[in-house]
Amino acid sequence: MYIIGENIHIISPKVKEALANKDAKYFQDSAVKQVEAGAQALDLNLGPRKKDWEEVFPWMVETVEAVVDVSISFDSTNILGIEAGLKKITKAQPIINSTSAEEERLEKVPLLAKKYNARLVALTMGKSGIPVAADERVNIALEKLIPRAMEIDFPIEDLIIDPLVLTVSGCQEFCPELIGAIRTLQFAWDPPPPISVGLSNVSNAVPRENRPLINRVYCAMLMGTGLKMMIADPFDEELKDVIRIIEERDDSSATGKLYLKIHDRIEAMEEPLIEDVDTSDAEQMAIWKTVQILLNKVIYADAYLEQEAVG
Repeated sequence: MYIIGENIHIISPKVKEALANKDAKYFQDSAVKQVEAGAQALDLNLGPRKKDWEEVFPWMVETVEAVVDVSISFDSTNILGIEAGLKKITKAQPIINSTSAEEERLEKVPLLAKKYNARLVALTMGKSGIPVAADERVNIALEKLIPRAMEIDFPIEDLIIDPLVLTVSGCQEFCPELIGAIRTLQFAWDPPPPISVGLSNVSNAVPRENRPLINRVYCAMLMGTGLKMMIADPFDEELKDVIRIIEERDDSSATGKLYLKIHDRIEAMEEPLIEDVDTSDAEQMAIWKTVQILLNKVIYADAYLEQEAVG
């Protein structure tokens, strides 16, 4: 699994403060720790930076590249800011996160990626927003995103399709559709473009104590579709252990066996079954209840782990 570290994000009060104070040590410590924890790229979500983009983007590149050699992903709607940062890249191939199928961005952002030999995250959303159905998201990729890349001779291997993870809290119907979207995208073009998602989005607006479990279970399900890249928290040791269990086929623990079964069911285009679960094991039952909400079988509620499980 190729992990793009998510921990430099403007939504964090600490990141906001560090940016305001130009605290290079904060960002360098974060970058080093994320890479040491397994991140193979770093997402820099700096927001639009409407007033100080000309200074901030280059400064962040110089600050981070001073201590790590991995790819930098520019996560912003500010195209001018992204370009200012791209001009300073001296190490690994950068990533632009992102374009959508909206006409203006699709016109400009792929050209910027090509100019600076950057990889490009392309979202399956257009002017009317994010469609629920898997086939509608796939169609955006096939009818808008990939054709635009071909039009400008942009390498398909550098076009990263993001079919968009939305939160189970309020957007639950999107969760199972993403499984179908990722599965189909791998066979919808030859050669298929890489696929990535923002994993933690699935647990946005969920009580903090439940977020890691939801992320882990969804990760196992999405790996069953063949997902090999994601923006995620490299410090989540239990998440990384689920990835390891699946990649190494480690069935030495009861929960490991269950995660493998979930992965294998999804890979076989089946749904996980209650028969796969030791119902006397509280941890396995929590995983099973999480599967049910992610498949939209049970309506999500913050107290879903306290509800009676559906067989």
